[in-house]
Amino acid sequence: MFQPHPEEHLHLRLHRARSVVLTTEELVEIRAAQRTFEGAYMRTALGQFSFALLILKIFTSEFYAIGALFAAYGAAILVVAIYRRHQGQRQFFSAESADGVVRRKFKTSGDTVVLMTALSLGAYATMLVLTWRLAG
Repeated sequence: MFQPHPEEHLHLRLHRARSVVLTTEELVEIRAAQRTFEGAYMRTALGQFSFALLILKIFTSEFYAIGALFAAYGAAILVVAIYRRHQGQRQFFSAESADGVVRRKFKTSGDTVVLMTALSLGAYATMLVLTWRLAG
């Protein structure tokens, strides 16, 4: 019932993650990672939403399924962006295990890449099927 906050186990330079004061170099590194990774996913999601809106507004009702597909794909990318942001918050800290050993924590974005690959393949396969139905 009275569990400590998860970030109480994460440390940076012997400070708890919730109370750490970052140096200028560390802030620059974190901001660069946010621009590169988190910003890219958010821009992609907004691009997909814009493309979906364009399809829904310009084309006839036969294309609504494709517009809805891109809207759903944009929503899925938005969820991935939120997940990536959550993972990125813990990327620079170290954690103390139960046996007292302090380990440096670094989480690569491999699981995010695999998730985005699966989402993209599924979305584009569905788009091909929808396009095939339009032609037939």
